[in-house]
Amino acid sequence: MSVYSFEAKSITGEDIKLEEYKNQVLLIVNTASKCGFTPQYEDLESLYKTYKDEGFTVLGFPCNQFLSQEPGDDLEIQSFCRLNYGVNFPMFSKIDVKGSAAHPLFKYLTENAPGVLGSKAVKWNFTKFLIDRNGEVVKRYAPQTKPGEIEEDIKSLLNS
Repeated sequence: MSVYSFEAKSITGEDIKLEEYKNQVLLIVNTASKCGFTPQYEDLESLYKTYKDEGFTVLGFPCNQFLSQEPGDDLEIQSFCRLNYGVNFPMFSKIDVKGSAAHPLFKYLTENAPGVLGSKAVKWNFTKFLIDRNGEVVKRYAPQTKPGEIEEDIKSLLNS
């Protein structure tokens, strides 16, 4: 099993099999529009623009489970991300990332990359998971980890 085993609905409503991203390095992030970490969208987009031609993609998954910081519908979220941060990387429909209704992808990610002290749950918006070209989870990053701090890890995977 790998991230390629899953599918999710794009923010525009299409069913996307994650195997479409096979052989790419991925950064999967649960996002929110009204969070203190929301400005990270800008740096995520910058990483995407810098490395997309080398086989890197950011996948954004909006979530409203943390203090209701993603209250909008998919159209509002997409519009907010484009207008405020110029987001062009793939965004998906709003999902749950923790609890019994968590999307199967996030159950897989948290199982394969536990957080601090072995915690499996996603604790907050902008938790990031780095995936290698084989679809395997390499590392989990805390919400406060800025996207630029992940750049060396991304470059390493792109060059391996």
